[in-house]
Formats: sequence, structure tokens, C-alpha cells
Amino acid sequence: MKIYDISMPLYNGVPNWPGDTPYAFDLPWTKEQSGSVNVGRLEMSTHTGTHIDAPFHFDNEGKRVIDLPLDLYTGPALVIDVTGSKEITAESIDGRLTNGTKRVIFKTSCWSDRTTFPDQIVPISSEVVPLLKVQGVGLIGVDMPSVDPLDSKELQAHHALHQHNIHILEGLLLDDVPEGEYELIALPLPLQEGDGSPVRAILKERS
Repeated sequence: MKIYDISMPLYNGVPNWPGDTPYAFDLPWTKEQSGSVNVGRLEMSTHTGTHIDAPFHFDNEGKRVIDLPLDLYTGPALVIDVTGSKEITAESIDGRLTNGTKRVIFKTSCWSDRTTFPDQIVPISSEVVPLLKVQGVGLIGVDMPSVDPLDSKELQAHHALHQHNIHILEGLLLDDVPEGEYELIALPLPLQEGDGSPVRAILKERS
């Protein structure tokens, strides 16, 4: 059974949202200093690399990470390849979802150079959200840092998804993943106050 690691590597200099907390890892306590172990220190935004958005990220009354049901982030998932699209619309899913599809991942291939933050992405149209809900979708994943245009302040897709109880997984690495059905595991950390959380996301081929 093949496993695809669809998580962005985290390293000093990994691109983050402009103006957000940059990722930084160092060793303030080394084996030479302690006599036994290396102990690292980590500073980062909760939206660095591959991560989930909790509703509190864009809604002050929304749930925090600790309150999200874990079963959303593990289970069957459908990868849909929309490479070349300018927007994810109703046409993007026409005839491709079956009733009861709970997790949908969109492969846009729009973030080609992962060493820099993208200039443009492929946003999700708010018109497609009710159609996703009708099919039973509770989680969408994307290979981009957001589901809305990068300059958006209204965050229409974020809010539309929230209104339909569809949760968000962003920053996936899908370059080598063919369209099809998989088993997704992308569990967030138990951050009690978190507005988001990094995840180690994988897709397993289904036998």
C-alpha cells in the first residue's frame, strides 16, 4: 500500500503568509550543554505550511482547534485534479462526487515554487459550497495557502464553508498524487485556544 506524504517540509525560511510570524527552529539546549540530550525550540504561525483552519480563525464566535471532531481529519477522501482552472466552481465537481463523499481534496497545481509565497492561487467559488454540502462533504483540502483570493478581506469562501459546516485543510503537497480515492490522515494538534494547527498529512492508497 503506497503512502503519499502530502505535508510541506518545515524549515527556517519556509514561506509564510506575508507579515505573519516566520517559522524558526533552533537548539537552545544542546547535548554538549546538557550532557545528555538536544532540546529544540520552535516558533511559528499556526497557519504555516500544511495546516487546518479552525472557524475561530475568521469568526470570533467560531470553534477552536480543540473543539473540532477528529473524525473529520481521518478517513476516505477523494482527490480531484483541477489543474489549469482559474477558480474551483460547480463545474469542477460535476459528475465527480458520489453521495456521501465526506472529504474532498482539490489539486490545483498553482503553487509550483514552494520556496516562495505564491502571487496568485485558484480560489473556491462560494457557489460550489452548497453543492459540496448536498453530497455530504464535511472537509475540503487544497494545495494552496488559502481557499480565498490572497487579497480578500471578506473571505467569502471561508465563511460559506463555515455556514455549511465544511472544514478547511490548506497547504497540501499534491504534486505526485494522481486523482482518485485515498485514505486521509491529517490530525491537528490539541491546541486549546488555537485558531489553526499544523498537521502531518498523508494519503494512503485504498486497496
